[in-house]
Amino acid sequence: MMVTLEHYLVLSALLFAVGISGVMLRRNLIVILMSLELMLNAVNLSFVAFSRYLGSIEGQIFVLFVMVVAAAEVAVGLAIAVSVFRQRGTININDINLLKW
Repeated sequence: MMVTLEHYLVLSALLFAVGISGVMLRRNLIVILMSLELMLNAVNLSFVAFSRYLGSIEGQIFVLFVMVVAAAEVAVGLAIAVSVFRQRGTININDINLLKW
């Protein structure tokens, strides 16, 4: 059995759906960041699949840029999470109201 473009796209859609459900349903900041990374990786899988299917390199180059942005996002997100945990003692987003008056 050969793995086709549709298989990669279905897997990517499932990974993206799991990421969306993690962002919407969970209240832990670390789990939300991991879900965002899962969503970015699902999009990266789609880019690589289309790049392979079309025989071009542009999709893989774009994935490299997305991975750099994702690394920066994780660094900033984890720094904010550590700072919030030191200030409030929790990373539950329902208990964090730093921007409220």
